[in-house]
Amino acid sequence: MQALRTCVRQLSSSSKNVRRLQSSVSSTGSCIRRHKSTQPEQDVDDSVVAISDSDFQVQSSSEIKDRHVKSSGAYRRLYEAVYRRSIDRPDEFWGEAAEDIHWFKRWDKVLDNSEEPFTKWFVGGKMNTCYNCVDRHVERGFGNQTAIIHDSPVTQSIRHITFKELLSEVSQFASVLVNRGVEKGDRVLIYMPMIPEAVIAMLACARIGAIHSLVFGGFASKELAVRINHAEPKVIVSANCGMEVKKVINYKTLLDGAIELSDHKPQTCIIYNRKHAEFKDATLVKGRDFTYTDLMEKAKFHDCVPVLATDPLYILYTSGTTGTPKAVVRPNGGHAVVLNWSMFTLYGVNKHEAWFAASDLGWVVGHSYITYAPLLHCNTTVLYEGKPTGTPDPSSFYRILQDHNVVAMFVAPTAMRALRREDPHGNYSADYSIPNFRYMFLAGEHCDHETLEWVRDRFQVPCLDHWWQTETASAITGTCVGLGNELYPQTGVAGKPIPGFDVRIIRNDMTECNVGELGNIVAKLPLPPCNLSTLFQGDDRFKELYFSKFPGYYDTMDSGFITDEGNIAVMARSDDVINVAGHRLSTGGLEEAVLEHDDVAEAAVVGMPDELKGHVPLGICVLNSDVRRPHDVIIKEIISKVRQYVGPVASFKEVILVPRLPKTRSGKIARNTLAAIAAGKPYTIPVTIEDPKVYIGIEEAFTKAGYKIVPNDQKNQ
Repeated sequence: MQALRTCVRQLSSSSKNVRRLQSSVSSTGSCIRRHKSTQPEQDVDDSVVAISDSDFQVQSSSEIKDRHVKSSGAYRRLYEAVYRRSIDRPDEFWGEAAEDIHWFKRWDKVLDNSEEPFTKWFVGGKMNTCYNCVDRHVERGFGNQTAIIHDSPVTQSIRHITFKELLSEVSQFASVLVNRGVEKGDRVLIYMPMIPEAVIAMLACARIGAIHSLVFGGFASKELAVRINHAEPKVIVSANCGMEVKKVINYKTLLDGAIELSDHKPQTCIIYNRKHAEFKDATLVKGRDFTYTDLMEKAKFHDCVPVLATDPLYILYTSGTTGTPKAVVRPNGGHAVVLNWSMFTLYGVNKHEAWFAASDLGWVVGHSYITYAPLLHCNTTVLYEGKPTGTPDPSSFYRILQDHNVVAMFVAPTAMRALRREDPHGNYSADYSIPNFRYMFLAGEHCDHETLEWVRDRFQVPCLDHWWQTETASAITGTCVGLGNELYPQTGVAGKPIPGFDVRIIRNDMTECNVGELGNIVAKLPLPPCNLSTLFQGDDRFKELYFSKFPGYYDTMDSGFITDEGNIAVMARSDDVINVAGHRLSTGGLEEAVLEHDDVAEAAVVGMPDELKGHVPLGICVLNSDVRRPHDVIIKEIISKVRQYVGPVASFKEVILVPRLPKTRSGKIARNTLAAIAAGKPYTIPVTIEDPKVYIGIEEAFTKAGYKIVPNDQKNQ
C-alpha cells in the first residue's frame, strides 16, 4: 500500500511536530479500514505521519456489497487535507509522489511555471517510462507475474504475457526500430488492432526516446493520411488484419491507401502478420515493408535510453480532429508520476491485482489505463479485442471479470447502456461469479443515473462516474477510493476535484457560479503534471484554444455545476447547451429526464432552431429491445416525464424513436449530426463513428416524422 502511504506522507513532510492519524474507520464506509486496534478519531490536519502498509487493508468485495454507510469523518478530512496541499503546495505534493518512480537523474526543480501556460514539471530530471513500466518490476522479482492478458473473443484466443516476456519482446522491438534508423525524438506511427504487439510497439518507442503516435484502427485511408502527413513518422508499425465482430478489416490495404494519399512517405513499414483462419498475410512493398517476425528474429536486447522528464512520450490526435490536425503532446515524467499515483489513490487497485479498461488503444483511455498506468503500478492489464455485446453475447464482461480475477473496471456509459438494452434483467450474469470484483468506474460522457443504478444492481459493486479528457490523461474529477471518498455519492455527479486540479465553475464574465448554477467548468493554472504540455507543431493554437477565453484558467469547454457536497456534475459540452427563450438548459439534464422512462434505453437531446424561442429541444430515443407497447403512447409519456422533472420551461414537445444512436468508438454520441439532420442541413458522418450505417435508420425515422432530409449527394460537400 505504498501509494496510500505516499498520499498520507504528503500531509506531513514539512512539519516536525507531527501526530499519528488514529481513527476507527467504519467497516461499512470507506474502501480502506483499520484492522489493528483503534483509538478515538482525531482530526486530520497539515501534519500527519506516514502510515505503514500493515495498518490498512482493502475491503473485500463482499464487505462493500453487504455494508454501506458514509465514510468516516477522518477519511473525509484526509481527502480534504490531501487535496488542499496539492493546490497550495503542488511542488511538494508531486515531488513526493515522484519518489515512487525510478529516476536516472533526480530533477533540479519540480515545477517551473515561468512561461505559463507552458508549465514544466521535474525540470532536469531524467527517467524512462518503459523502464518504469517493465524493467524495474522484473528487477524486483516480479518477472513471472502476468503483465498483459489479451482476451480476443473475435479470434477465440486468450494470451498471457509475463513481465519477463514483455521485457524480452519490448527490448528486441526497440532494437528493431533502432536498426531501421529510429532515433530519440523521431515519430513512429502505430496503426494496429487491439493486440499485444501494439502495446509492445508503444513501450519500445518509449524505451529509445522515440515519440509514438498510435492511431485508432478504425480510421480509413483518408484520415490516416492526414495523421501521417502531420506527424511525419520515420517508421509505421501495422498489421495485416483486424476483426470487428465477424468482419475482417484489412489494415495493410488501408495503410497502403493512406501512404499513397500522403505527401509524407515513411522510410519503413513493419507489418505484423496475425495468424487466423480468416486472415491472409499482407502483401509487402519491396524495399519499404518488412514483417515484424523477420525483423524480430535478428534483433537483440536494447537497453533503455534516459530521457528528460519534459521530453515527449507520445502525441495523440483528439477524436474530433477535423481540418488542421490537433495532437496533444504528453511529457514523460509528469505522465508517469500521476498515472502511477492514480492506480491506488483514485481507483483503489493494489499492486499485482488485475485491472480491466474496456476501451481502445487509439483513445486516451487506452494509452493511460490499458497500457501505462497499470504497467507502471505493476498491475495485470486486460487487453480486450471484442464488444460489450455480440462477441458473442452480453455475457462478455462478466466472463472477463470472473476468468481474469479483475478487481476494478473502467468502461464508457455507452457500453453499459448497450448491455442494459440487450440484457435489461441481467440474465447473462447468472452463470458467472465475481466475488473479488470491487469497483466499476464510468467515463467518456455524462452518465445518467438510470444506467449508473442499473450497473450497481447488476454488478453489485460501487459504480463511480468520473470525468476527464484527452488533454488531461487522467481524471479531473472523480471518487478517490484510496482517500476514502464516499463510494455511493449522489447520482448525476462525476465526483470531487482530483488532487492537483483547482476546479471552478464560472460564468462568461469569470465570476464564480452559485451552487447548482450551470456554468463553464475551468481549472486554475498550473495544471497537474500529466496534462498536455502543448499541441504538436501548434504552440500558438495551444494558447488560443485552451487559455484565451478565461485567462489564468484551462478551459475544459464543458459545462456543469457544483453541488452542496462539493461534487461536480458535468452536463454537456459548452456548445451543446440549449438556449430556450433565454433559459440555458443542458442536453445532459434533459437526457436524464428522458431516461426516467423505463422503456428508454438511450437518448440524445439536440436543439432545433425556433423563430420565437431561439431553440427548442428535440428528443431522439432508442427503446429497450423487449418493448412492445405502442410508440405513440411511449412518446407522450416521455414528454410528460420531461415536463415533470425539468418543467414547462424546457418546451420539450417532440420525440423521435430511432433504432440506434450514432456513437464514436470512444462512446460519445454525435449530437452535431443529429442536430443537422433535424435542422434540414447537410452533415458529414464523423470518421470516428463506430457504424456509419446507423444513419440509414435515423434518416428513415426523421422522414417518417415529417422532416426533410438533405439528399445524399449534398452531404459530404
